[in-house]
Amino acid sequence: MNNLPVVKAGIVAVSRNCFPMSLSENRRKAVVKAYREKYGDIYECPTCIETEIHMRKALAQVKEAGCNALIVYLGNFGPESAETLLGKEFGGPVMYIAAAEETGDNLVGGRGDAYCGMLNASYNLDLRNIKAYIPENPVGDAQDCADRIAEFLPIARTIIGLRNLKVIGFGPRPQDFLACNAPIKQLYNLGVEIEENSELDLFEAYHNHADDPRIPSVVQEMEAELGAGNKKPEILAKLAQYEVTLLDWVEEHKGSRDYVVIAGKCWPAFQTQFGFVPCYVNGRLTAKGIPVSCEVDIYGALSEFIGMCISEDTVTLLDINNTVPKDMYEEEIAGKYSYGLSDTFMGFHCGNTSAGKLSFCEMKYQMIMARTLPEEVTQGTLEGDLVPGEITFYRLQSTADAKLKAYVAEGEILPVATRSFGGIGVFAIPDMGRFYRHVLVEKHYPHHGAVAFGHFGKTLFEVFKYLGVEDIGFNQPKEMRYPSENPFA
Repeated sequence: MNNLPVVKAGIVAVSRNCFPMSLSENRRKAVVKAYREKYGDIYECPTCIETEIHMRKALAQVKEAGCNALIVYLGNFGPESAETLLGKEFGGPVMYIAAAEETGDNLVGGRGDAYCGMLNASYNLDLRNIKAYIPENPVGDAQDCADRIAEFLPIARTIIGLRNLKVIGFGPRPQDFLACNAPIKQLYNLGVEIEENSELDLFEAYHNHADDPRIPSVVQEMEAELGAGNKKPEILAKLAQYEVTLLDWVEEHKGSRDYVVIAGKCWPAFQTQFGFVPCYVNGRLTAKGIPVSCEVDIYGALSEFIGMCISEDTVTLLDINNTVPKDMYEEEIAGKYSYGLSDTFMGFHCGNTSAGKLSFCEMKYQMIMARTLPEEVTQGTLEGDLVPGEITFYRLQSTADAKLKAYVAEGEILPVATRSFGGIGVFAIPDMGRFYRHVLVEKHYPHHGAVAFGHFGKTLFEVFKYLGVEDIGFNQPKEMRYPSENPFA
């Protein structure tokens, strides 16, 4: 994936002048040693900060080293002003962690009081309106702190990515899909740039690629990827032409931004004018690291990018679509898995999930569209059951009055045949029924949800907090009642 930030982290130790600087320096060295042994390289800033002059020197050193993420380490109590001004002037994602005391045999000259210093650091960060990441357990020994740094890196990668991201959209949201339409003001607040284009612009660009010499090689790639699932070979050249059109558009329009996602369109006029549906190409680009959402879902594309930054893997965007029938639940799930019927549902989209995330795949036509259109113009979907395993269902969204909210729920895709069509899977999320009613329905989320293949709820939750999202829903267990949940139900 070449559409992801590369994080280079640096660690800077700070020291209160009434404590030995050597205490903070030696503790920093121990953290760096523990990190390098377990996770790899990290830049160790040689300047330990006591004063604002030290801060400027250290800042210059981390910038010269090419660091784009910073760990401020309180090896002792720490200088409140200097350590927080460093976070302010650094300009990138910053984490604050602190040293635990090492031994009960050295609690006089060797006591650092960073447990206390972290409180004052957090207070000073708030006074200066500095956004920083403080982990759930910010105080620990060398190995604890090394582990916290490793947890910070995907958060930092996501923040860096969003601040350098452009969302490219084509066309307005389709009629009767108002759920995909949300105010974009909050995206600008996050530092995301948006370029909205007409479908006619894309149509012109597509026709300008009619004789592109890359088309045959892309067709060969598609044939190799589809294998026996290549049921519509006659449509591949058109799909390849569309793929190179989008890739060129990305390169020509990213402008000052480093990373791009696409909010595309597939109906109501796309099929009849282009002569195919773009689902398979959407999935291929997502696998290349350029997430493409359906139905011009700008926040869906953004959510996919967030999940890709965190997981460093392909993601997908699905409808929270249909219930699992009772007879199917009794035959395939009950007694085999620890889920009730209301914990299960099917996640579906017409065919935009990448081939690598399907247990099997076949190129087909879009059955729903073909109910009202000629079948030949609806070809281009990739059908198959999603690979079973752990997943995280999530979304970042703006409300109608432009307030950010989000949800995160961990679960799994069950190894149960869907007996249906499209790109689809049988999902199981603990307490999904209550989550569906009191988060998804009650808080007016659209039907599209992003899916990351693995459990990434902890990191997603921290990213949303870092972004300033105050309303983060999750699938609460039964003993944790939702505010609006009827206690007598």
